[in-house]
Amino acid sequence: MSAALNQAIASIKSLSADERALIAHCLIASLETRQEEGVDDGWAEIAALRYSELESGKVKGLSWNELKNKVTD
Repeated sequence: MSAALNQAIASIKSLSADERALIAHCLIASLETRQEEGVDDGWAEIAALRYSELESGKVKGLSWNELKNKVTD
């Protein structure tokens, strides 16, 4: 193993579980080389629509705690 990899692993151990999960996600995503055309544009359109719905008051957002409670009930 390279010194840089050893240092990265040592640094990762001090992170929270959420931070380690994000790093794992980023590493796995970096391995995915094939991406269908238009996917990013599609997600951007959905995000813009959801944002405008929130801003206009058409829909109401939930806090993280409200969402967790709905899922666990």
